[in-house]
Amino acid sequence: MSQLADIPAATEFIQPEFTVQESVPPAEAGLLKRIFAFPNPVNEYAARCTAGLVVVMALVAILTQWEWLVGIIAAGFILRLAFGPRISPAALLSVKVLAPRLGQPKLVPGPPKRFAQGIGVVMSVTAFILLLVNVPLAGWALMALLLVAASLESFIGLCLGCILFGVLVRRGLIPAGICDECANVNFRSR
Repeated sequence: MSQLADIPAATEFIQPEFTVQESVPPAEAGLLKRIFAFPNPVNEYAARCTAGLVVVMALVAILTQWEWLVGIIAAGFILRLAFGPRISPAALLSVKVLAPRLGQPKLVPGPPKRFAQGIGVVMSVTAFILLLVNVPLAGWALMALLLVAASLESFIGLCLGCILFGVLVRRGLIPAGICDECANVNFRSR
């Protein structure tokens, strides 16, 4: 059990030279909160690198029709949604190897990125189930939509899930207190 207490906080995945407001509860606040914490803020470059890895995997899955790869993509989204970048191989590669090569982190709010990961879970898990129950057209169509969304995030920094999150905050469907800055999410210049 003591090994579980040594799980790093989600904010430990932001490059150490940056000081951020602690958004991950301290260890004494509860092990489950620490395990399922998501970093806030998030390094935009790491998020875009992870999206780029999703683009590559989704493209390979669609071109080869490898249903098992869709399952791997879905598992990656589930891991990132539940644990942030601490367990997902794609996120770890992005945070530890790829993003640091792009320069100083560009910090953005974490809650919209987690929301976007949730949308990725819904789309990829649904696509995987559709492929397993032999509804390939719908399954591959969902993967194509996921490919488009991940491409927009990776190549031009346009996070569709983040935009939807901002709209839902402004409409009051997501409490503004979750992310005050997010009520103003719009098409910012990159």
